[in-house]
This record gives sequence, C-alpha cells and structure tokens, in this order.
Amino acid sequence: MSSSVCHAPLPARMEAFTTRLCLRAVDQYERLLQAHFNKPSSKEQPSRLRHESASPKEQRRRKENPGSYSAVTAFRQWRRSTSVGSRSGSANSKLPNDPATVRRLEQFPLVLSDTSMPEEDLSLKFLALNALDLTAPASDVLLKNRLKSWFQLSGHPDGFAPAGPGTVWKRRTGGAENTERMVYEALSKDETMRDCVPRYYREVEYKGDTFIELQDLLFGFNDPHVMDIKMGTRTFLESEVSKTAARPDLYQKMVAVDPDAPTIQEHEQRAVTKLRYMQFREQQSSTCSHGFRIEAMKLPGAPPITDLKRVKSHSEVLGTMAMFLKGRGNTREKLLERLRNLRVKFQQSTYFQTHEVIGSSIFMIYDEDKVGVWLIDFAKTYRVSDGQILTHRSGWEQGNHEEGFLFGLDNLISTIEEVDISS
Repeated sequence: MSSSVCHAPLPARMEAFTTRLCLRAVDQYERLLQAHFNKPSSKEQPSRLRHESASPKEQRRRKENPGSYSAVTAFRQWRRSTSVGSRSGSANSKLPNDPATVRRLEQFPLVLSDTSMPEEDLSLKFLALNALDLTAPASDVLLKNRLKSWFQLSGHPDGFAPAGPGTVWKRRTGGAENTERMVYEALSKDETMRDCVPRYYREVEYKGDTFIELQDLLFGFNDPHVMDIKMGTRTFLESEVSKTAARPDLYQKMVAVDPDAPTIQEHEQRAVTKLRYMQFREQQSSTCSHGFRIEAMKLPGAPPITDLKRVKSHSEVLGTMAMFLKGRGNTREKLLERLRNLRVKFQQSTYFQTHEVIGSSIFMIYDEDKVGVWLIDFAKTYRVSDGQILTHRSGWEQGNHEEGFLFGLDNLISTIEEVDISS
C-alpha cells in the first residue's frame, strides 16, 4: 500500500533551526520539562550532576546565570551519551539519581542515524519537533494547531504521526534490511534527485518501534488539493511471485472480485498461482494499461477519497484528474513543469539506472499559492544485478526487473496534458 502524507517545502526559517534558536527557546520549554520530569529546582540539583563534564562555555553560562541550569541541560547530556555512536562515554555517569526521572528520560527517542544536524542541536530538536507521543514535552505548544489540519491520505492507519513543524515520523518499512531508510539516505546525497523526494532527517527508536523522520509535505500548504499516484506496470517484487504452487486462497480472492476471471483449468483446480493473482489484481486498475493508478485524492474541505483503485479506463482516469485540477490551467502547467523535471532527473540519475522502483508513488499537491510534486515510498526499491541497466520503460519478463516507472510517468504527463479544464 502507499504510505503517503501531504507535503510541502520547509520554509527557510525552519531550515535555519540552529543551536542559537534552540537555546533561545529553552525558557519556554523549561516549565514543561520541570513538570514532566518532576525535576527539582537548580539549587536542589546534586552538585555532581551540576558540574560534571561541563564545558568551559557552559561553566561561564552558569556563573553568569546561576539559576539557568535545568532539566534541558540534563536531557541534552543524557541524550548525547545514549545516542548510537556517541563518544561521550558511559551514560550512567550523567543520569539523574531519581529512578522515575531516568525512566521518563528513556521514553524519549534514541537516535539511530542522523544526517541533518550537529550533535548539539539534537536534544532541543527532539523536544521541539519529535513529540510523537502527545503527552511528551512541548506537544501542547507545538502540535495543538497542527493536529487540527494534519491528515494521512493513504497507507496503514498507524504508519504515520505528525512530529512537529515541518516533520513527520513514518514507521519503519522495508523488512530486516531497513530498505526505505537506506534509499532515503542515498537519495539525500544524490544531487540529481534529492530535491525530488522528501527531505530525510534521521532514524529513531521510540518505545520499541523504529521510525524515520521525513519532511512533512503538508507543511506550508493551506487546505490543499492532494493526489497520490502509484507508479509502474508492476507493483510486486519478483521474489514475491517466485513460488509457482497454485493456491486455493488466492483463487477465492479472485472469484470474489470477478467470478469469470479464472480460466477453465483454474476453475477445475480451484487454485491460482501468486503471479497470476497479482497480475489479475493489477488489471483491475489502470496500472497495466497506463503504468500508473490513482491511489487516493483529497479535495479542500472534504475527507480523503480512497476508493479509486478501480479507476481503470482512460476516460475514468481523465475524469478523476479533471476533478483534481478543477479547471485550473495555470496549476496544470506548474504541475506539468515539475513532472517533466522529475522525469529528466530520474533518467539522469545513476542511482535509478541500477535500481528497480516497486510500489513508489508520485505525490502531487497544490493550494491557492503553490504546487508541489515529489517521489515517495521506497520500501521496495532494490539494486539490480551488477552490470544491469534498467530503462524503466521496457515490458517486464521474469528476471529483467523492469517495472515501467518511466512508462507510467510518460503516460501521466500526457494524461494531464489531455485533461479538459474548460468544464
């Protein structure tokens, strides 16, 4: 399934979320932290915790502001010491003595990988942006208004959560290989493609689950039009259909959709192979004919429309796209410009020349002021055999790993060009 959320570029002032800005925000978080951790005042802090491992800059700050040492500082020290790869030594030497406080500190996310910020920003960045649990510090301050407008367009209901201004947490996907995180990390360093995908920040562990933090593409848009489009003529991995044994359960699923779909032999066996079923399922939408299918859509002031997977004929695809564009010729041209740009960059990317892209989506969004187009969802993106170069337009045969992504993108662009926006 798709796992999309609504997205938009981070404003420049959010990109410049620096240590100085974090420190200026300490005061407003201090009361929340004191209440959450039940921390004593700075005068009651054990002298060992107040002075141990303090930098010269920190010592000067404490002398100038004797009442400023706080749970924020303790949290920063603890988080730095428990982040994976930390060189700061044992965490135990920096933990408060209160067992209840220790347990609460451990409720906070553990950084598994971080590609975005220097270490000194991490603790306050987490307080400001990563309040997944709505009882976490600063959630009332930062998330109250966001939760009123945030929504998940499609995908597993518990797969996403708003993290803070401009970021979202996505539950780990891609199996034991942690595929999606690896793809996002690679694309974040790819100068050709990194502007075409949501910005990747880090992977974190929180209360036993693992998440990746991504740019929230909803952020910055006001009650937008949103469409999630699943790309490719094949949305299953070759490994998923490698078993050739016919299965009665898949036969039952097939006849439930279309009693006439099985062949005479399949009716007699009352079983179909996984490959046969997967191809049948994709024939129910425009996936096979167009190389894309409209997965879900949201229009302003209305709930998401998620029953679009049976939109199959060209006229149905055109009608759905016309509903999305609402007669806006200028918006159409802006979307087309971004889709063509995405196509050029995808074709130029050495990364995608050597990777099959299964189950990914193109995410389109616009409001009265701006438009956005991104490529999302990489849980089934894998490198092909050494020396193999994909066209992403050729027909699929077992072993060639072609998935029709660019075939679908060509057809998506031509379909949007064809939409009658005069009505």
